[in-house]
Amino acid sequence: MTTVAAPSLPGIVRELAARAGQHDQDGSFPFEGIELVHSAGLLTSTVHPRYGGQGAGILDTARLLAELGRGDPSVALITAMTLFSHAAQGEQPSWPEEVYRAVLADSARRPVLINALRVEPALGSPSRGGLPETVARRTAGGWSLSGRKIYSTGSAGLEWMVVWARTDEPEPRVGGFLVRAGSPGIEIEPTWDHLGLRASASHDVIFTDVPVEGSLELSTPDSVRPPAALTWQLALPALYLGVARNALDWLVGFLRDRVPSGLGKPLATLPRFETGAGEIAAAIQGAEELLFGLARRLDEGDPGAPARVGVAKVLATRALISAVEQALALAGNPGLTRHSPLQRHYRDILCSRVHTPQDDAVLTALGRTVLGGT
Repeated sequence: MTTVAAPSLPGIVRELAARAGQHDQDGSFPFEGIELVHSAGLLTSTVHPRYGGQGAGILDTARLLAELGRGDPSVALITAMTLFSHAAQGEQPSWPEEVYRAVLADSARRPVLINALRVEPALGSPSRGGLPETVARRTAGGWSLSGRKIYSTGSAGLEWMVVWARTDEPEPRVGGFLVRAGSPGIEIEPTWDHLGLRASASHDVIFTDVPVEGSLELSTPDSVRPPAALTWQLALPALYLGVARNALDWLVGFLRDRVPSGLGKPLATLPRFETGAGEIAAAIQGAEELLFGLARRLDEGDPGAPARVGVAKVLATRALISAVEQALALAGNPGLTRHSPLQRHYRDILCSRVHTPQDDAVLTALGRTVLGGT
């Protein structure tokens, strides 16, 4: 299996971490962080070998995102979207060949960020069904797009957008449409003002008669194939392993340094805090084993592994959120002050819940299966 972690990765993580707090405070886009990831060749690590890439698998990608999450989880999330796009092209080629080859040539020279924009105000996540309101209309040269996408991670730095839309045909088809980020008719509305992952630039993107570079596979709504990269969603929660590890590191430092005058020794020497730190470490270790273990099975082609991705995501993110909440409980007020990194780690870890598939969808589907429903 190809290893994606470059020798420079620890240094990259340190540099990302040094800027993460300021980007969080400002809600500014981490351009220099993306440049660091690109310079190490990590943005294209999932490009398939037939295109000259490393072909990193799900396990290696999960490990990479866990490390980047220790530096800046917003950078990790933006990076993940590009990695998943390349992985999807490797497994189910759908881009026009000449367009994708040009993207790879550009990627050798500079960061080329890609993301699939799918979520809409009325539709919500397409994983729950429904037709998008974003419309593709026939033009003399091909297609043009009009509509609005929300939660468009990396919006300010994207080079390519794969926009989920329906056609204006009498019997609409749905699919992805390739759009260059600099095309006329695109407006980025700075709506992203969230509690966590504040540097991810997950703003709204508005399309008004935007020319399309090409369309991917168009299907009738009832025959849409699941995205090739669906199983790759298992790698996404791994970035929150890094966040939780940072929370534990901060807590350990705090407990070692805090020497109450009435105690005369560090809080780290008390059994209560030893047990608490052990519980946090165990939760993180358990989430890592779950995510990395299933990622290995996916890479090895275990036919039963894909069906377990959703449940693994739910269990791992719940464990990691609980771990950081426990760190806050043990630290008390010092962990909640604005200058403390721990409160930032807590805000970031809460975002793990919202990624597809969401908890309720996973558990309802599993419960229906258990109860013998359809």
